[in-house]
Amino acid sequence: MAHGNNGMKIRHTMIRVADLQRSVDFYTQHLGMDLMRQRESEVRGERVAYVGYGDEDSNHALEIVEMMEPPAEYVHGNTYGHVALLVTNVQEKSDRLKNAGVEFAHEPHQTRPDNPNMIAFIKDPDGYEIELTERR
Repeated sequence: MAHGNNGMKIRHTMIRVADLQRSVDFYTQHLGMDLMRQRESEVRGERVAYVGYGDEDSNHALEIVEMMEPPAEYVHGNTYGHVALLVTNVQEKSDRLKNAGVEFAHEPHQTRPDNPNMIAFIKDPDGYEIELTERR
């Protein structure tokens, strides 16, 4: 494992969700991620799924966690940014997501007038923003 500095790499990013299956469906069906693995922990009171592209050992995963006894309301706070996904064509992907009823936080647009690359921001079922970005 000779990645990064001192053999380290980013393994996963964790977010809390209200409904694990709803989130797994969103990330696998709309964004083409693989369900890498799932686990349940009675001791920790959580159901967990790891989703991403490829296998978990060599790729960054998104860890989505549903609490068995969730709080009355999840609050993102004012420090959440976004998860960014590199896509081949933002406009085409956005059109497909719109047709599927996915909510957009920011419509597809060029990053700058002199730059042909497009970006867009969508929202997952829990309101987390996901940036769709391209590099041409």
